Amino acid sequence: MKIEVNKVKIFVAVPAGYVDEVRKAMCEAGAGVIGNYTFCSTSVKSVGTFIPNSNAKPHIGKANNLEFVDEEKLEVVCDVEKVKDVLVALRKVHPYEEPGIDIVPVFDKHDFA
Repeated sequence: MKIEVNKVKIFVAVPAGYVDEVRKAMCEAGAGVIGNYTFCSTSVKSVGTFIPNSNAKPHIGKANNLEFVDEEKLEVVCDVEKVKDVLVALRKVHPYEEPGIDIVPVFDKHDFA
């Protein structure tokens, strides 16, 4: 059986108040397409933690202090060939200096039929 990865899931932690802007940028760049539907996404509320070092320029918090931030983990599906464009669009609007981004391969269920 040969399985090709044509799609990925992109997960990104986004501070509350920025989720709609980040979702819009990602989907306008080509993410969030499932069949005949666009702007498909899901998000889960979470609390992110981090300690910026003295070289960081944090959007939230102060250097060398543990921060707790209300966030949403935004998830969208994306064709592999559009990932770079989606990441560029995401980073343009995401307020964090270093957003936490995970990219996970998605297997087509038809590959297992």
